[in-house]
Amino acid sequence: MSEAQELHYVGTRPIRPDGEEKVTGKANYGADADRPGLIHGVVVRSPHAHACINQIDTSAALNVEGVYAVITAADFPSRDGISAGRKRFFENIIAGDKVLYHGQPVAAVAATSVALAQQAADLINVDYTVLEPVLDMQAAMSPDAPLLHDDLYTTGPEGKSDTPSNIATTTAISKGDIDAGFAEADVIVERTYITPMVHQGYIEPHACTVDTGTDGRVTIWGSSQGHFGIRDLTALATGIDTGDIRVIPQEIGGGFGGKTTVYLEPLAVLLSQQAHRPVKMVMTREEVFRATGPAPGTVNRIKIGAKQDGTITAMYADLLYESGAFPGAPVGAGGMVIFAPYDVPNIKVEGKEVVLNKPRVAAYRAPGAPQSMFAGECAVDELAQQLNMDPIDLRLKNAVKEGSSASYGPRFKAIGYIECLEAAKAHPNYQRALAANQGRGVAAGFWFNAGNNSSAEVHVAESGMIQIVEGSPDIGGSRASMAIMAAETLQVPYERIRVRVGDTDSTGFCNTTGGSRTTFATGMAVINACEDVVGQLKQRAAMTWGIEADQVEWVDGEARPMPGVNVEAEPLKLAKLARSFPKTGGPISARASLNAQGPGPSFGVCLCDVEVDPDTGYTTILSFTTIQDAGRAIHPSYVEGQMQGGAVQGIGWALNEEYLFDENGVLQNPGFLDYRIPVASDLPMIDTVLVEVPNDTHPYGVRGVGETPIIGPLPAVGNAISRAIGVRVTELPLSPPRILAAME
Repeated sequence: MSEAQELHYVGTRPIRPDGEEKVTGKANYGADADRPGLIHGVVVRSPHAHACINQIDTSAALNVEGVYAVITAADFPSRDGISAGRKRFFENIIAGDKVLYHGQPVAAVAATSVALAQQAADLINVDYTVLEPVLDMQAAMSPDAPLLHDDLYTTGPEGKSDTPSNIATTTAISKGDIDAGFAEADVIVERTYITPMVHQGYIEPHACTVDTGTDGRVTIWGSSQGHFGIRDLTALATGIDTGDIRVIPQEIGGGFGGKTTVYLEPLAVLLSQQAHRPVKMVMTREEVFRATGPAPGTVNRIKIGAKQDGTITAMYADLLYESGAFPGAPVGAGGMVIFAPYDVPNIKVEGKEVVLNKPRVAAYRAPGAPQSMFAGECAVDELAQQLNMDPIDLRLKNAVKEGSSASYGPRFKAIGYIECLEAAKAHPNYQRALAANQGRGVAAGFWFNAGNNSSAEVHVAESGMIQIVEGSPDIGGSRASMAIMAAETLQVPYERIRVRVGDTDSTGFCNTTGGSRTTFATGMAVINACEDVVGQLKQRAAMTWGIEADQVEWVDGEARPMPGVNVEAEPLKLAKLARSFPKTGGPISARASLNAQGPGPSFGVCLCDVEVDPDTGYTTILSFTTIQDAGRAIHPSYVEGQMQGGAVQGIGWALNEEYLFDENGVLQNPGFLDYRIPVASDLPMIDTVLVEVPNDTHPYGVRGVGETPIIGPLPAVGNAISRAIGVRVTELPLSPPRILAAME
């Protein structure tokens, strides 16, 4: 769209459509579904991190009065003859002949109450042969390490290994001549950075209700980031045709990437089929921590060289990511983003993912990026110290801009990274003087964003109200953004638009709400459908006036004859056109489906001021500023909310959060009492600055904004603490004991 085009609704801050129901408790979440004759399911989980399953005896559980169903892996479709990758997908849902992490499902029970189901579950006898767990990546890569999978071969740019290994994949990105680049450097920084396995920390646990009809069709109620994905994965696990599974989305109480796969749904389907009753399953908080996908821990070695004037000549990274029990760590994404903010001629990134006897990792908001950019941005900060340069000036000197080639290949179009850096340097929080034991950290963030498939429908009611049906669960205010973009396109008031998230049987396919894609891709489908509606409205007006449709314009929510058209006609408002539908051709509806291209990458910059108590090592966040290029903020309040939420999660990751396993692979802190996420009293107000450099592939300039905000906080906090204590810290979380040890 033209920069000069006046916008009436985009950029405004109306109340979100689902807000009142959520704050009053009226909204229905995953555990709120109810059905006549409902029974409850619980999961039997492995007490070992690594063991062979010799036998499972369920007879005692089946004899308990009130127990309706008991299932094991034997009740699922046979795993013989299928691909190794598909078999591992099944194994994470329910183990077959081997368990690979503490808490892995081995059976499930459905009974008239949760207590009774748990009582029966305790009666299931599983005979195990316990094996040595593999819990450390360096140990796992040793040739004599116990193998988790006899059929896992390392795959990468050089092909496939000849022998099985705990190294699942290798990746590589290369640009220029890395050795020549380091030879040019006057200063070289080289360090290894460590981040722990962490959880997304969503407040609502995984939950679903499943009802199997007499015709064999399955209906699932549940919370997820993408109910079409849940349908397809459940079909894959159970062998049921996707056309026979309907998933009805409930509201979601947080996901952050962790609710993009299935854990309970296939189990509940088989229990419901066996019991001939609807089955509800809800994880406990302990189950969520032990047996759902956290973000991977990493060990990342970084080497950066620069000339004395601050010109970076070479950047190298060796990234090591843990996958948990099954392959799937986002080491590739980590390698793509780590050096993306820098226009450097010589770059090399190598990566490995390693399987361990821990829960299989899942996405967590910009999966793989916070870990790698913690390492990269801390090394850049140390480089600025050695060069005696302002850390923002160093980044400005080497910043990518429009026309620069990203380290992972593509050439950037219009981007706002330099504008973010300039806004950071001009911000009052960057100008404030620091006292003793205080430090200021700067860090960049980057995410490439996603497009993928989306669908939307727009219906015009006879009253003139607009009804939108789309298939993207609303996590961060997407109903509001859809309504705003529809209002802008149709030029009707926001208050006259209703948005519904349809189930898998009542709207077109939409990929998962993730990858910062929803406002961009589903929004584009809504815009396209609205443009179709406008075309139909112009045709109806033309029919009324006896002229051609191309002689009609749509302005301010009404049809008007084009200037110069010789016809006497009063403008026709939407409501009047809607009332005439029966006479002019019937209802007006439009549908749009697309594979959205050109999502537009997103850059951000974080500033953090801290004070470290020299006696206790306790860190106080004095101020935190997050700056981000949003392309164009459709609803600025919700963009700011994404930025603030990401900042808080990143601060928690930097200061407190980590999975703690004992020597047997048992998680020691599976609850919010011991796994500490930030609370309001831990934090200052998170200051936000919106930069808007429109993305030219979207009609309203949208860039995804949900993931970049979590990337910069880890290194911003790390850099601030390093400068406050005068020692470079390299391992998260930066807890008081770790800081004291660094100072000593």
